[in-house]
Amino acid sequence: MRRSLLPAGIALCLLLSGCSWVKGVFGDEETVATDISVFDIKPGQCFNPPSEVKAEVATLSEVPCTTEHLQEAYARVDYVPPDGAEVGAFPGGPALTTFAHKACQAQFQDYVGVIYQNSKLYYTFLLPSARGWESDGDRTVVCFITSTGEKRTESVKGSKL
Repeated sequence: MRRSLLPAGIALCLLLSGCSWVKGVFGDEETVATDISVFDIKPGQCFNPPSEVKAEVATLSEVPCTTEHLQEAYARVDYVPPDGAEVGAFPGGPALTTFAHKACQAQFQDYVGVIYQNSKLYYTFLLPSARGWESDGDRTVVCFITSTGEKRTESVKGSKL
């Protein structure tokens, strides 16, 4: 009798776990990705990057940090020109990239708990686009922890990895 219940139990678990409408029935957190605007990203949120590389990204697929993910937001930093002047016209990709590298490295230790040079993790970032800069007033670089393809199932905050 016990043997015949096992396949039925496994089938029921597989059936229920594959349906997003079951969310919350057993108190489980949501495991379905949710599209979130890049303007709404906050440190501590986890993501899987888009499968296609685009010049301009509007949304990312947020997932709970307890499910497989490749990136975790850890900082939002507003652009500051290197000479300390007022922020004006779009500074261009190279200037934003230089700023992002410095800003993301500076924020890394506070989030992970170890300086970037001693970590086995990497970072990447989203830059404001020329269109977003002009039409939306976007001046924010978003920094993400990433790896070389190894999926994580927990946050790296304070991990000292």
